Amino acid sequence: MTSAAATPFVDFRSVWLAYEGQDAFAVEDLTLSIAPGEFVAIVGPSGCGKSTFMKLATGLKAPTRGEIDVEGARLTRTLKIAGMAFQAPTLLPWRTTLDNVLLPLEIVEPHRSAFKRERAAYVERAKALLATVGLGGCEDTFPWQLSGGMQQRASICRALVHQPKMLLLDEPFGALDAFTREELWCVLRDLWAAQRFTVILVTHDLREAVFLADTVYVMSKRPGRILARREIDLPRPRDLEITYSEAFTDRVHELRERIGMVRKAS
Repeated sequence: MTSAAATPFVDFRSVWLAYEGQDAFAVEDLTLSIAPGEFVAIVGPSGCGKSTFMKLATGLKAPTRGEIDVEGARLTRTLKIAGMAFQAPTLLPWRTTLDNVLLPLEIVEPHRSAFKRERAAYVERAKALLATVGLGGCEDTFPWQLSGGMQQRASICRALVHQPKMLLLDEPFGALDAFTREELWCVLRDLWAAQRFTVILVTHDLREAVFLADTVYVMSKRPGRILARREIDLPRPRDLEITYSEAFTDRVHELRERIGMVRKAS
């Protein structure tokens, strides 16, 4: 479990955001700290601002009010130390699985400048990642030859190939069947345990949040605010068997009650 006393890796202080041309705020008064290597999940009703939170954390959107620090420095531009994966894998159909995974190394500095010179080393890194997530031997396949779960594995590899310090995941398993989803929970769990990058996961799946996260934040209806912070004090490493335990179920039910209270208040 990540120490709450650690110097924050991400620090939101009274952050508000109104999108251009809109009077109403999408999120308001967001104040929270994320420690280095912490796995955080954000849950809440649809439209509550979870994805807006991600845009703020990566510098894709600047706050209307308040301050955001990352690694102790004010966030004023899009982060280069972050990898991102979304519900849709968005793999380029004309590129092989390997070439899709290599894409960030071709466009993100400082790797871009060294890509041609160090391509062989980067290819080995990408192949090793693919093997780690069970896609060894799929390097030369195209996205249309892969199942949805395999495409999402490749998408996660693409998000991690440039060795980011922070991984942001926006409903990455939401479109998958239950069996594949749980399989990928374990893939992500193992990648995080091995590398200990900081993770922010946006999800509607409360079981997913409890299984993966150190800390779960519950957001209110729009404008999004942090209503609750729940540390998940279940022992690690967590196997899928824990999802059948009373302790696990209790935590899921507690979060569900919080979400229910939010919906009743709308």
